[in-house]
Amino acid sequence: MTVTKTEALPVRSGDDVVRVRQRVRALAVEIGLGLVDQTKIVTAASELARNTLDYGGGGDVRMETVLAGTRKGLRLTFEDQGPGIADIEQAMTDHYTSGGGLGLGLGGAKRLSNEFHIESTPGSGTRVTIARWK
Repeated sequence: MTVTKTEALPVRSGDDVVRVRQRVRALAVEIGLGLVDQTKIVTAASELARNTLDYGGGGDVRMETVLAGTRKGLRLTFEDQGPGIADIEQAMTDHYTSGGGLGLGLGGAKRLSNEFHIESTPGSGTRVTIARWK
């Protein structure tokens, strides 16, 4: 896999969540994702950016356009130094929430992505990587 472009944005406020959505949409258009795939990756990015802010206390997102053979993709990595997730399996369960949300963020982001990987260490933060392929 070859990374063709890398950008990073902070996720420290609600305005940053909006900026992440806008930049992810622009990159999805740039690599030629169709409208449905654009909507899926933007929605997943929005959920993960909001989680980074609300549960991780803020963090960063790295956005990469990637090539794998002839396929183009968009890979997003959200990282925070927050409290981490003690039970990832439980956190991935629909309607489970440690806050006041609907509990669809992580599971929803996974369903909207072609690839999904989560790492979390209690007390050290969380890293979620997703990708959407053309």
